[in-house]
Amino acid sequence: MTKTSFNVIGVMSGTSLDGIDLAFCTFNKSEKWEFKIHCAETVSYDGRWLKLLRNALNLNTDELQLLDLEYSQFLGKIVDAFILKNKISNIDFVASHGHTVLHRPDLGYTYQIGNRQELADQCKIKVICDFRVEDVELGGQGAPLVPIGDKLLFDTYDYCVNLGGFANVSYDMLGERLAFDICPANLVLNHFMSVFNLDFDNRGQLAASGCVDENLLEELNAISYYSVLPPKSLGLEWVQDVFFPVIKGYDISTKDVLRTLVEHIAYQISRVIKEENTKTLVTGGGAFNDFLISRIEARSKSKVILPQPKLIEFKEALIFAFLAVLRERNEVNCLKSVTGATRNHSSGKVFQPNFKINN
Repeated sequence: MTKTSFNVIGVMSGTSLDGIDLAFCTFNKSEKWEFKIHCAETVSYDGRWLKLLRNALNLNTDELQLLDLEYSQFLGKIVDAFILKNKISNIDFVASHGHTVLHRPDLGYTYQIGNRQELADQCKIKVICDFRVEDVELGGQGAPLVPIGDKLLFDTYDYCVNLGGFANVSYDMLGERLAFDICPANLVLNHFMSVFNLDFDNRGQLAASGCVDENLLEELNAISYYSVLPPKSLGLEWVQDVFFPVIKGYDISTKDVLRTLVEHIAYQISRVIKEENTKTLVTGGGAFNDFLISRIEARSKSKVILPQPKLIEFKEALIFAFLAVLRERNEVNCLKSVTGATRNHSSGKVFQPNFKINN
């Protein structure tokens, strides 16, 4: 008989570098999937890891392999500490998204560090991980992967929007799930907060104090990505090569940059969640940015719903845990309608821990 109940630790690190999210979850399948998040936390990166991860784009192949090895072991230690702290037992497996350092599906590759055998060896638990690579090999974008979880766990909402490093959306249309990255979000907002020696704009207060630069807003909205039909996805390279150069052309205050970025994000999201009498679930760190949420609500006709803080913060870790459950059951966890791959498939590498015997 196929197993219908799973205890999983989901591990997720986003492009905004706000830390490693861990969530211990239970999934049960009866008529439909149900879930519970028992405990969850975010482990912040120290200065060394922030520097290493920000510089990862500039590493050569050998240097990147070494970083991948160290990061996999580091994640294993983080998982160990999480298990010990929360007295967790009876774990079926760990589900690791890893941390994306390279994402160029148009060139046929994507790379998430932290998805090696050493992760399983360190925490001595079965690991299911590296969910994006196979999809890219099948001609897909390798992203977003959360939509299968949206479809099976959050089907009471018309749209699911995540405000992470990038804003992305998931929804059904004509019987198929569609999803894509809408625009940069926390990744660019947090970047400009470094001017103030702050990691993020608390509740969007600094952005709210600035003024929209209409010319910059118009130029950002004219970026060609926004007129491309899905499937499509964004990466850090695109932000550095396309998005930031537009902003560098303007001699305006950082507060005005932040204000304009908020308006840009809200506008791009409103172009997607535009249907009346619909409900939109909003999660991710950006959901705590009150000013950004107010601008999305002002521009969109859909009703914006913010769930409990635990789900806002840990929905992605929850869903990557769920992707691993589907992989364990050999069920589809990557949708071709979302990524553009040649077929639906069950993605993810599986590592069993190697136990060393000490003589």
